[in-house]
Amino acid sequence: MSEETKMKTSSASADAFVNGLIKENPTFVLMLGMCPTLAVTTSAMNGLGMGLTTTVVLVLSNMLISLLRNIIPAKVRIPAFIVIIATFVTVVELLLQGFMSSLYDSLGIYIPLIVVNCIILGRAEAFASKNPVIPSAFDGLGMGLGFSVALTCIGAVREILGAGELFGIRVMPESYVPISIFVLAPGAFFVLASLTALQNKIKRTLAEKGKKEEADKIQSGCSSDCMNCSDAGCAHRFYDSKAEGTIAEAATKAEQAPKAEAPVQTEQAVEEKKEEN
Repeated sequence: MSEETKMKTSSASADAFVNGLIKENPTFVLMLGMCPTLAVTTSAMNGLGMGLTTTVVLVLSNMLISLLRNIIPAKVRIPAFIVIIATFVTVVELLLQGFMSSLYDSLGIYIPLIVVNCIILGRAEAFASKNPVIPSAFDGLGMGLGFSVALTCIGAVREILGAGELFGIRVMPESYVPISIFVLAPGAFFVLASLTALQNKIKRTLAEKGKKEEADKIQSGCSSDCMNCSDAGCAHRFYDSKAEGTIAEAATKAEQAPKAEAPVQTEQAVEEKKEEN
């Protein structure tokens, strides 16, 4: 592998990592995986545990699917992806049951439901099945950590307001009266809406200050309009354009090519043509 290819791969891997962590955060931006987000975030520890469990499955499944992307037939790719994801989920579930039984009991049925989590299947279909192993691993890591941060934040807010604790440690004064609704199902919706609104507020504030570039880093990323895209390090543009040159380069060459001038007919030529007719 040449030095230039290594640099491009490293850049694409970094972009894929930041994309999942910030630009396309699966919870606050894409609104994916809402079932575990709302159900298990009664505490920060539960949110962190579910997030890291999903991260492990994401990274491993992305890597294996990327390795097999040229072998799996297109017609059966979705069932094949599900089998691979289910295998890693089963392994992780057995490890949690054997070594972290308290976390396993807290997460309960939501561990096996990772198999049908749309974040994992979506990244397998959209990224891992089309890109090399290393960028796919960083894509899974970025998405997983973005999911973990989101669940931990939601769980921390709910635990502080609903129980006066954080990771099981008392952080509020003894006189604090817990707001019990935050450890119930409605509290998950309130906290998720509040944190999403805070993210949108930050994005709008940056845009109003003229920091459009910084604001774009917070919102969702790819518009699929590669010709007008300003993100030169986009992983989709790098790996999808295997032929020499890109669409934008082809369009530029077409514009720069000399245009054939239409023959100008003089009045004398027109008259001679009329006489001939």
